[in-house]
Amino acid sequence: MQVEGHDVIVIGGGQAGLAASHHLARRGIEHVVLDAGSAVGETWRRRWDSLRLFTPAAMDGLPGMPFPADAATLPTRVEMADYLATYADRDRTPIRLGVTVDALARADGGFLVSSRNQRFTAPEVIVATGFLTTPYRPEFASGLDPSIVQLHSDDYRNPASLSAERVLLVGAGNSGVEIAMELARAGRQVVIAGHSTFLPRIATIGGGRAFFSFARRALTLETPLGRRMRDRMGTHGSAPVIRVRPADLSDARVHRVERVQEVRHGRPVLANGRTLDVDAVVWCTGFRPGFDWIRLPILEPSGLPRHDRGAATGMPGLSFVGLPFQRSFLSPLVGGVGPDAEVIVDAVVNRLAEPPGVAVAAGSGAIA
Repeated sequence: MQVEGHDVIVIGGGQAGLAASHHLARRGIEHVVLDAGSAVGETWRRRWDSLRLFTPAAMDGLPGMPFPADAATLPTRVEMADYLATYADRDRTPIRLGVTVDALARADGGFLVSSRNQRFTAPEVIVATGFLTTPYRPEFASGLDPSIVQLHSDDYRNPASLSAERVLLVGAGNSGVEIAMELARAGRQVVIAGHSTFLPRIATIGGGRAFFSFARRALTLETPLGRRMRDRMGTHGSAPVIRVRPADLSDARVHRVERVQEVRHGRPVLANGRTLDVDAVVWCTGFRPGFDWIRLPILEPSGLPRHDRGAATGMPGLSFVGLPFQRSFLSPLVGGVGPDAEVIVDAVVNRLAEPPGVAVAAGSGAIA
């Protein structure tokens, strides 16, 4: 099997990977972007039909190309997918589609990236796959009665795809409340379980532009407020509910209850001991890190990598873009990956300019 050498390998061709590629190209750095999808923007197209971004268009552009919409517009999933495809075409991003990375390991002083039938080496690797990639359900989900339909929010598409009348949504973050509203408007009896953190109404004006403008300035690792926010959000980056207000849920007749604590006799049970009789459960319980393919000693028990502002701790040459609070609250969002990618690429360029201490096959195409 041949091994293909590059100066930099970017793993992931979503918004974070495209931003990293943009900055690498501007600095004249040879690189390749590897992505498992069959088309740029594919991940966005797989989301539920009515999904709109939680950030306004003013916050949704990548470096060098503003999002083509009114600043307060909330782009649809298809519009975002189309934008990413256009961005990659305009930048002539050197992307290889259909390449699923199975392993990342050390090799000859650099890194070896492996897929099913391909190998790539480079002294520098930027992981831009996103940090929450594995749908999560609590262990007790398996105890639900088989008559209760259950699916993860990642598999939800629209009300027509879920025929159940009484629906419980477990998890009251952005996805949970958005799907709850849609199902309620379609005439379903909807209960949503869990705690929501709602933004003050003034912060939601213009699609939340006031909040995100504030976040860009104040919610960073350089400010005490930003560091407190990082600690409060935890390792999985739970964000406040952006668009929906408590009154919106009430008006739509969405019933809010405590969190689901367990399953008993095949039925979901709340923290207060109340048992719910429902026909379907949609698990809006988020995602967990999916970095198990990284065969390097850098992962925390949470599954996230140890890093300092995206630079892997104790692993020179390995960097990340799109981690939760990598440098700010905006780091995992479309509008935050560009500035973070620029910082990472600057460090990459500096390292590549250093006199080589070890021999690494880089930028040389295919080698035996």
